[in-house]
Amino acid sequence: MKSETPLEWRSRLILLLGKGILRTLAGTWRFRVLNETSLRELRASGKPFIYSLWHGHLLPLLWHHRGSNVAILISDHRDGEMIARAAESLGYRSIRGSTTRGAERALLALVRELKAGRQIAVTPDGPKGPARTFAAGALIAAQRSAAPILPVAAGADRAWRLSSWDRFVIPKPFARITVAYGAPTTVDAPSARAAADEAPRLEALMNAAAELAGD
Repeated sequence: MKSETPLEWRSRLILLLGKGILRTLAGTWRFRVLNETSLRELRASGKPFIYSLWHGHLLPLLWHHRGSNVAILISDHRDGEMIARAAESLGYRSIRGSTTRGAERALLALVRELKAGRQIAVTPDGPKGPARTFAAGALIAAQRSAAPILPVAAGADRAWRLSSWDRFVIPKPFARITVAYGAPTTVDAPSARAAADEAPRLEALMNAAAELAGD
């Protein structure tokens, strides 16, 4: 029998967690939130914005923001299907596509959600990496919609890390999780190409939030 890859193991685990195990596990987690004022001010404004998180931090952040009716960009491949089902069970809406599959369709859907005044979430290094590299899609969506990007990261004092490309984080029972928000930032670029050139700046902001979260 063919053994499962780390990616497939992660997908299966996320699906199981989304079906109920997560609610038991996450019920033991303790959260500390840093720079939450950034999030509160964006929500109070009633304007659309983009949560930006590294793929490896997906699980604790999915739980922390559950029930907020955020639309999350999830890839079309099998791994993405399982993540989509888990995310939807936690109150998210899914947009299917990625920078490698269905990219143009996904970008149009992101911009449509933002222009309708909704919040979206993206993992700009997903679905296959390289880890912590900011792909252009979220930058172009921000440029076209004038919606700010809000970096967010999570760190856990005790966690399992899968041997996948993103070193996917699964906080252990009773872990203390730190969620850190960065400062919202806009992409004031005259074109999509110029927006894509903003990637190093956004990577720095994302990594600063990850460092603040202790990851």
